[in-house]
Amino acid sequence: MKYVNIRTSALAMTAFMMMLTSACGKAEVASSGSTAAASPSAAASTAPAKTSEPVKVIWWHSMSGELGQAVDKLVADFNASQSKVKVEAVFQGTYDESLNKMKASMDTKSGPSLIQVYEIGSRFMIDSKAITPVQKFVDSDKFDLSQLEENILNYYKFDDKLYSMPFNTSNPILYYNKDMFKAAGLDPEKPPTTYEEVAQAAQALSKDGKAGGSFAIYGWFMEQFFAGQGAEFLNNGNGRTSPATEALVNNDAGVKTLTWWKQMVDNKSMQNLGRKTDDTKKAFAAGQIAMTLDSTASLRGIVTSAEGKFQVGTSILPRPADAKDGGVVVGGASLYILNNKSEAEQQGAWEFIKFLTNPQTQAWWHVNTGYFPITKKAYDEQLVKDNLTKYPQFKTAIDQLHNTKANKATQGAVMGVFPEARQIVETAIEEALTGKKAPKDALDAASKSIAEKLAAYNKTVK
Repeated sequence: MKYVNIRTSALAMTAFMMMLTSACGKAEVASSGSTAAASPSAAASTAPAKTSEPVKVIWWHSMSGELGQAVDKLVADFNASQSKVKVEAVFQGTYDESLNKMKASMDTKSGPSLIQVYEIGSRFMIDSKAITPVQKFVDSDKFDLSQLEENILNYYKFDDKLYSMPFNTSNPILYYNKDMFKAAGLDPEKPPTTYEEVAQAAQALSKDGKAGGSFAIYGWFMEQFFAGQGAEFLNNGNGRTSPATEALVNNDAGVKTLTWWKQMVDNKSMQNLGRKTDDTKKAFAAGQIAMTLDSTASLRGIVTSAEGKFQVGTSILPRPADAKDGGVVVGGASLYILNNKSEAEQQGAWEFIKFLTNPQTQAWWHVNTGYFPITKKAYDEQLVKDNLTKYPQFKTAIDQLHNTKANKATQGAVMGVFPEARQIVETAIEEALTGKKAPKDALDAASKSIAEKLAAYNKTVK
């Protein structure tokens, strides 16, 4: 599939300008209750070139707070491990802000050598023609991709080519209050896993002014509910066999999900607290709701916020009892190498990426942030084993990732207007939950609106 350069297209340059929120990182913030652990061991790095001065690699990222501190530690450790490449990490704001700054710098030399981009920016990054696919370095270096998690790599592969390297990865799980389950006569060791079980539990838990749960109105959750049913979110193989032209949000999977969600809100067993996951986190920590959905990256913060008050349990993302094989789509972000930099800079960026994938680095990153290790052998590190002992709830997330069936649904939808599409879906959910529209009508309107956005975007690429 060949694409024309879209750098000068006003439409493409504004396609992502809406300040929207990204998967498992509406705005990246530090995990609460993070504790310092030993830094990753200095891994030897192959020098990209023999020069007297180190090659400088500018890395733009969107990690703030404690996550930003973790990023700075990774960079410092890499720089100390060798003398041929010097990485400089530069915080650029939210994912949207960083991407907009990159677009503004595309025809200049002022941009980064390496950039962290949220997963829903993948299609745009490829279409932009601004990157050198990571696969080029994988092939030339004979880098063994089998050491990395297949279900994480799959999202970032297109036509079996890896365009970026996964960096911070998460998926959503169900969090529940074990103490409230006990008080309601429910088995705290047998959490609900299906839509039907969640609805039953929510009603049993709704008493004494407390609700069974609350799910934030977050487009990412709807995408995950589709994947859990083995249902594609977009046509043309989720936009992977060819560019998507239609959204399938109004199919049976979408209508079934939104109807289930609305029925719980209507019978008062589920609260509608709006679009912010921070609001559902606070309600959960306060014991006002018994169940919520959130990113695996929030696990430590959620567990810490409940310490001394109640026990936190975790369960897989719920799905209909009759759902087909599916699973979860990875969220988070990956790292792209920009092609308007010298070969030395690009090679230097690749050396840093390799450092980030080694088991020791991944173990440290996982323990200090809550994101998944992308390298399988990281789970053999004592640091990770100790962390799982302290936070056994994370095993739910690991099992959910490993049990995900690989198909186009779980590989994840891709489109150049994903941030806009996600906001459109959130509006549809909001309209249904508040009774403004019936679930099918709200999703029909969303599907039509996304198709219009896709048509406009696809005109800029061929």
